[in-house]
Amino acid sequence: MLIISEPKEMQLLANNLRKEGKVIGFVPTMGALHQGHLRLIRKARKESDFLVVSIFVNPLQFEPGSDYNRYPRRFEEDRYKCEMEGVQAIFHPSVQNMYPEDFSTYVEVEGLSKYMEGEFRPGHFRGVATVVLKLFNIVKPHFAVFGLKDAQQYYIIKRMVRDLNLDIEIIPHETVREPDGLACSSRNEYLSEESRRQATALYKALKLGKEMIFSGERRSNKIKEEMKSFIKENAPTSKIDYVEIASTKTLEPVETVVDEILLALAVRFPEARLIDNFIINADEGYVLNEKI
Repeated sequence: MLIISEPKEMQLLANNLRKEGKVIGFVPTMGALHQGHLRLIRKARKESDFLVVSIFVNPLQFEPGSDYNRYPRRFEEDRYKCEMEGVQAIFHPSVQNMYPEDFSTYVEVEGLSKYMEGEFRPGHFRGVATVVLKLFNIVKPHFAVFGLKDAQQYYIIKRMVRDLNLDIEIIPHETVREPDGLACSSRNEYLSEESRRQATALYKALKLGKEMIFSGERRSNKIKEEMKSFIKENAPTSKIDYVEIASTKTLEPVETVVDEILLALAVRFPEARLIDNFIINADEGYVLNEKI
């Protein structure tokens, strides 16, 4: 397995692979690989001739005062996991390689970045879109796999690819969960034993919202209030940033549940902030990102 840190070296390899007719698959990560990442890697491995996983903790997507400095960095452990999964190359650049001192070009996907995470984490999606576009230009993959636990990010990357006419397919992967329903996340390891127990309320609240929708409730405010009450009762040490119901086309909050919607939440525990969501087809009665 190759370990590549220089963008030019990665581009040269990608150019040669494309000349040979190889299909390049790509899974972008910030490392601290967990079962969610490994499932994405396995999906990409099946569809590619040459699989690249990037490991880069992107400073642009962390707002001031966030957990950038303490975000887990375990490169040797991640390297071993990638090797065991049959990854052909890890792209592991330095911050200096990605953002020289005079770096001044950014990507912003307007509209979709305005709501939910965009409201509570200003500049986050500008950082995400910028680094993802840079990674696409460096790795030159034919396709990339993104997990739907970060559904808003997925929709934003899809829109960027469409709007900028990028020659790459964005493949979604269902949300990967722990046995008790908590969505896999590198930040889960921050949680105390009590917060970890309370965090199961997030998945249960989503299921409550889903059941209300499938039972015929279409008033967004009613669904959101019931979910918030459930979280407050079952996760008393947490603080709710938002519980939202939005259109999957615009990510704008909706008053009435129709067609396909994103049922999303973000909750802060004393040790970490967690997000989760269901992508629900209200008319046909299924959750898209529970099983693709």
